[in-house]
Amino acid sequence: MARVKLPNPLERRHQVEQEMPPARALAIAELYLAEERCIEAVDFLAKAEAPEQLAALRERALAEGDVFLLRSVARAQGEMPSPAEWERIAESALARGLESYATEARRQAERGDGS
Repeated sequence: MARVKLPNPLERRHQVEQEMPPARALAIAELYLAEERCIEAVDFLAKAEAPEQLAALRERALAEGDVFLLRSVARAQGEMPSPAEWERIAESALARGLESYATEARRQAERGDGS
């Protein structure tokens, strides 16, 4: 397989929209993860059909209080966050000083629909 490099934003959009072998999608996702660009990795993990890596990112989002990462992973998994997950992410966000994330997570927990 040819060496894989991170795509520029336009290439990335095209790659997300096109078919690609799971191994290539996983290689691209791993490059994004190596650079701590988790949200950008999610689409490629979904294309690679990598449930373990998506689950690990979901756990990371919960531990770090990252509302945006949680939403992205949840969409890719087809499993919206539960109220308990929103509460957990709110606590994590508060512990890290991310008040606006905590506020959003608590709002979502109160809604109870996971969206």
